[in-house]
Amino acid sequence: MLVDLRSDTVTQPTQEMREAMYRAEVGDDVYDEDPTIHRLQELAAEMTGKEAALFVPTGTMGNAIAVLTHAGRGQAVMVGDESHIYHYEAGGASTLGGSPMYVVPTHASGMLDLERVRDGIAGLADPHVSPTGLICVENTHNRCGGTVLTVEQLASLADLAHAHNIPVHMDGARLFNAAVALDQPVRELARPVDSLMFCLSKGLSAPVGSLLVGSKDFIRRALRTRKLLGGGMRQAGFLAAAGIVALEQMVERLADDHARCKRLALALADMPQVEVSPEKTVTNMVIFRLRDQQGAALDATETQRFIQAAREQGVLMGQSGAGRVRAVTHYGIEDEHIEAAIQGIRQALRDVMPA
Repeated sequence: MLVDLRSDTVTQPTQEMREAMYRAEVGDDVYDEDPTIHRLQELAAEMTGKEAALFVPTGTMGNAIAVLTHAGRGQAVMVGDESHIYHYEAGGASTLGGSPMYVVPTHASGMLDLERVRDGIAGLADPHVSPTGLICVENTHNRCGGTVLTVEQLASLADLAHAHNIPVHMDGARLFNAAVALDQPVRELARPVDSLMFCLSKGLSAPVGSLLVGSKDFIRRALRTRKLLGGGMRQAGFLAAAGIVALEQMVERLADDHARCKRLALALADMPQVEVSPEKTVTNMVIFRLRDQQGAALDATETQRFIQAAREQGVLMGQSGAGRVRAVTHYGIEDEHIEAAIQGIRQALRDVMPA
């Protein structure tokens, strides 16, 4: 049995998605003539409580569009030092938009350090530094292990930003996981921010696509930015059809992914070579470290040896920063897969760190 826990991006579309794609009514979206994309965008806007939405090929493009639309050339984009935008999106803000990234510390919860945010905003009065044009936050937080930010945390950041007329964008790639974990409507988590992006192709299991949402004026300007980046996809209603199914049918089941991830985290905590905090595993992601018999943490090379050993046992995982292993549950991973993963990881540990 192969258990692929590398990411929730490996999900396969459901049968309902495949049928919806086959039957989708489509048109040229660049001409704004695709009715299925219209339906998806209207549904996304309604569910997030925003005025409008824009279908984009990927989450990275969605974040890049938001940055380029909000922040002008030379304006700083404030990001967390553990954020996906900073680590994994090829420096889009700086490379494409001419906006330097102003990096602030990220707490273990995934929340930006508000004092450092306040310090950065204070630099607006200094002609020697780039003025802050945008603040970005992430929910759930990838490198912090799928942690969730509450409405209160988001509001505290947004209130600070808005007091200085600075917009806030949320990288909400897994925002529906956050909403399910908190048992709150997505629109509540979206309310404090000016724009947000969420992915259809992760836990929601659609094959392709993300949504960028915000005000009508923001989306009007974002459409031009999408064109600049080559994001117009013509008869993309075939893809949007799967996205509609994802939003209508695949949200509530995210709780199953969370429960299975918690089961995996608890089992990992019983393994003496593993350092993990099961209480922090609240969504579909667990990050852990390995330690040898003397209690010393394994370095990146040794950790990669373990990941390869686990692969040989049929368990696929990945690194999340030096010396850290990440496992992600998702649609297609059932209880029996978790049990197989636990046994495979135990054997991999014996192979790499024999007693």
